[in-house]
Amino acid sequence: MTESTLETSGRNGLDESGAQNSAVPPRSSRGHRFTSYDVRAFEVPGGREEDWRFTPMKRLRGLHDGSASATGSLEVEVTGDSAAKVETVDRSDERLGTAGAPADRIAAQAWSSFTEATVVTIPKDTQAAEPVTVTVHGPGQDQTAYGHLQVRAEPLSEAVVVLDYRGSGIIGDNVEMIAEDSARLSVITIHDFADDATQVSSEHVHLGKDAVFRHFAASLGGDLVRVNTKVTFGDRGGDADVLGVYFADRGQHLEHRLLMDHAQPNCRSNVTYKGALQGDSARSVWIGDVLIQARAEGTETFELNRNLVLTEGARADSVPNLEIETGEIAGAGHASAIGRFDDEQLFYLQARGIPYDQARRLVVRGFFGEILQKITVDEVRERLEAAIDKELAAAGE
Repeated sequence: MTESTLETSGRNGLDESGAQNSAVPPRSSRGHRFTSYDVRAFEVPGGREEDWRFTPMKRLRGLHDGSASATGSLEVEVTGDSAAKVETVDRSDERLGTAGAPADRIAAQAWSSFTEATVVTIPKDTQAAEPVTVTVHGPGQDQTAYGHLQVRAEPLSEAVVVLDYRGSGIIGDNVEMIAEDSARLSVITIHDFADDATQVSSEHVHLGKDAVFRHFAASLGGDLVRVNTKVTFGDRGGDADVLGVYFADRGQHLEHRLLMDHAQPNCRSNVTYKGALQGDSARSVWIGDVLIQARAEGTETFELNRNLVLTEGARADSVPNLEIETGEIAGAGHASAIGRFDDEQLFYLQARGIPYDQARRLVVRGFFGEILQKITVDEVRERLEAAIDKELAAAGE
């Protein structure tokens, strides 16, 4: 198992290989990437670019090069607390795009291609007593659809929103999550597609002054799922916890890319993702970028990624990056690890009479337990625990 940790109170950077380098700044700032709503402004990626080198381009099924024209649509259903205002709007709605602009060609293609967007708003001073569930069904096998969703918590509001992706198809979409001043917004995103599905999703998160944001991501199903998440702090006092779990089976490709963009003073972020892989050609990719800009004094941030490789033939890539432009911070660090199943833990449990399959399940459950226990919606937590048990049982068949 390999692990790298950096705790710093001065000016430090990471070079393109991910190695710590205190003397030479990064070649390019990840916080100042080119963005555009126009798909024509982006070159077609070939797979050698830094942002695409881990992604199997052929399995994107044309989302990246413009050949995947929309042939279907996403079905969106919103249920739960009646305090939430649900709207279907067209492209002219001025609220759309306020959380951030596309930073790659697929996100721009999704922006250019959607015809209707779903906007879920938690009104000012409102505390939703029950979770709001947004269920998104894919367009169907071999059909392509583009979508846009915005979840907005107005000032002093509080809500839990569950975003549940299901079904089949080829999907490109943008999701905006906005917590305005002093709002508390929790979003649970579940990617639980059928085995044939392909999804590339860009999540744009924007926090207002003293806003609190909690995000939990779970990737379980699909042939290829790639999620880009960018959190932007729009004013001082923002607080973000970004958590995730993923379980890749034989042939699956699950990829998570995160950027915590600290551009305001006295903000906090914590990122924790854990993944497990089993089966031939199971693949996971986790890229964690943290940028602390020059004006972001008093920032406190940490990112952690752990990967458990359960069988031969599976591969996990984990790349944490930390870019700091000011020495006046409260603390910053990262840790990353990729390891195989712990035989000592299995031996300990088996020596106490626990059968191998059950012992294996207990070890993996314990590995994910730290994150799963932070899910406040019991139904969702139990569903994910059952899904992990099902994955483990399938490996033994």
